[in-house]
Amino acid sequence: MKRKATSEEDDGNPRKKALLDINGAESFREALFNQVDTYQKQYAAAKPYKHGVIKDLLEPILLRNVRSEIQQNLSFTPKETDIYRIYQSGDLANLDGLDDSSLKLLPSLLELRNALYSAPFRDFLSTITDFGPLSGKKKDMAINVYTPGCHLLCHDDVIGSRRVSYILYLTDPDQPWQKEWGGALRLYPTFPHIGKDGQLVKVPSPDASVSIPPSFNQLSFFAVQPGESFHDVEEVYAKHTGTDEAGDDIRVRMAISGWYHIPQEGEEGYVEGLEESLAEKSSLTQLQGAGDQYDQPQEKICKYERGQRLASGADLHGDSSLAFSKDALSLSEAELEFLLKFIAPTYLTPDTLDSVSELFTDQCSLCLETFLSHSFAETLRAFIIDEESRTPLLSTKDVEAERAWKVSRPPHKHRFLFQQASEVASSKKSALSPIEDLLETLIPSEAFRKWLQLATGLIVTSHDALARRFRRGNDYALATGYSEDEPRLEIILAITPTSGWDEDGSEVIEEASTSTEQDEQKQKSQKATSKEDQVSDSAGVGGYVAYMTSEDIDDDASGDHGSDHGVEIPTQLSTGARASGSSNPNRKKLKADPAIYQSQADDEEDGVLFSMPAGWNRLGIVLRDRGVMRFVKYVSRRAKGDRWDLFGEFGVFQNNDDDDDNDSNEENQRSQDERLQKSNIEEDETDINTSGDDDTDES
Repeated sequence: MKRKATSEEDDGNPRKKALLDINGAESFREALFNQVDTYQKQYAAAKPYKHGVIKDLLEPILLRNVRSEIQQNLSFTPKETDIYRIYQSGDLANLDGLDDSSLKLLPSLLELRNALYSAPFRDFLSTITDFGPLSGKKKDMAINVYTPGCHLLCHDDVIGSRRVSYILYLTDPDQPWQKEWGGALRLYPTFPHIGKDGQLVKVPSPDASVSIPPSFNQLSFFAVQPGESFHDVEEVYAKHTGTDEAGDDIRVRMAISGWYHIPQEGEEGYVEGLEESLAEKSSLTQLQGAGDQYDQPQEKICKYERGQRLASGADLHGDSSLAFSKDALSLSEAELEFLLKFIAPTYLTPDTLDSVSELFTDQCSLCLETFLSHSFAETLRAFIIDEESRTPLLSTKDVEAERAWKVSRPPHKHRFLFQQASEVASSKKSALSPIEDLLETLIPSEAFRKWLQLATGLIVTSHDALARRFRRGNDYALATGYSEDEPRLEIILAITPTSGWDEDGSEVIEEASTSTEQDEQKQKSQKATSKEDQVSDSAGVGGYVAYMTSEDIDDDASGDHGSDHGVEIPTQLSTGARASGSSNPNRKKLKADPAIYQSQADDEEDGVLFSMPAGWNRLGIVLRDRGVMRFVKYVSRRAKGDRWDLFGEFGVFQNNDDDDDNDSNEENQRSQDERLQKSNIEEDETDINTSGDDDTDES
């Protein structure tokens, strides 16, 4: 719809002036305002924090007309960040700026907006909430449409001068919304703690305690309170295939969402400087991170003793640059035997590691397919499939009482199940599971530290690792920044056995290592197609990890707030992520082969530095610099299974000396080759490198 540059030209238009002057107070249900005492008592007694629900708010005919005008005359823009996926209209506060012809198409919508911000209704809400006067000048509202897969994750709505948050539902009045379709407004309780500074800190529970399903002509509202008004919008669930449930086209959650603000200058109740004070207080609370000490999991950094000595040069007469000739480029026979239990032999040969290191040095990230050894991977797969076959547990209390997992928190930062290395070691009495074996045996080992140094060209000094399980329809990790001056090495070992995360990705990559030249040309042609063509039909279930630049975002505050900001997701990620820099490096001239390495240049134009979908037996390695954001997208209930990974953070010391001792390197490579050949390797490497066809579980 067309907008005029100014509204001054409309002053002489009596028809438009009449439309804009509609008071709207008469649009509400008869006797609504007489029930203020009832709603006030219900609001004050509501848990987990004060909130209200008013059914049949307006005259039904008005809302039916509003729905009709919206469906016939408005368009919606798909929007996706780490925190939500929705379809949204423009700001309805700007209706005043429409030209005459456009405004005539939306008389009921304009009446509704004026009614919601009319003085009688603002006074009505102000009395119920006991939260002070509300502005009629500053209008803040938009139409949000949630279709299957859409969601809004946990936040507290604290931005600027917002005082009361509300949702007015415009769902189909002739097809009542069913609770099992999802889309509910869910409220999270908080628990008080006394912080280290003696101040009261409220920490939200990982689990919502109140669920309010959508209903036509229903208003839900609550006062916006920093650190307390945590809520989300449950995913709208798609129809289960093969059932006679209502179709996805019926499950359209349409609502008007908005906020009432504190009085603006010239309005009754205006307090000079209050808006700035609220904004400053909100930002200060976010930056201080007063509740961070109650986050789970907490960092548990363990030092590699040898790595620490190398970084300081203590073992090398003060010269840490010698670490790469005397230590990092040499794996003993015993270390090779140890690593062969976990890692595919391909990734233990010096030629392969040279190629991997060369690529990593050039791009600071890479993705290795079929990383785990065949035998260990099959044991791990069987364990995970068995875990997923057990009755799913969603409540934190049940999970932590009955399973060997804990639930991360707070939910405005992340929610997933996790196991942490040091905790497994202290509590374990029986044999380690395959996941625990990775955490307790592989990651802390000196052999793995050496392998990581060979693969990255960095001195690795410390480690901290988690096994994570992201439950479908429940879990995510919102974008967080990295504010340390020194870069950090991060690994993500994807161990999700189910299919449907990246249907067209890994098969092409894995086959590259054993295909004929004719096949390779065909694969290169497939890789050359556009990103839009690469998106699979089953994409959009989330679960991918992404690293993005944080330009225009405050590094210190990014991701650590509770409001509804988010990191905007480029289209190619929102419709289905693909691994950046995916590789099987058992090839010559690696960087010149597009069938193996996908260029990241296009992604970087969108701020995407690295992304990797959930998948099976795939290792991502990223050197994370200050300011780089990282998130794991919410896993939709449409996914065929949960998302599993092992996530590790490693302290590093960068070697800036480019003068390598080539003779020493070649000698170490020959020695390592000989040791590897002598090892009793009972794996068939061909099976390992071409196992993509049978690496997914279709159940």
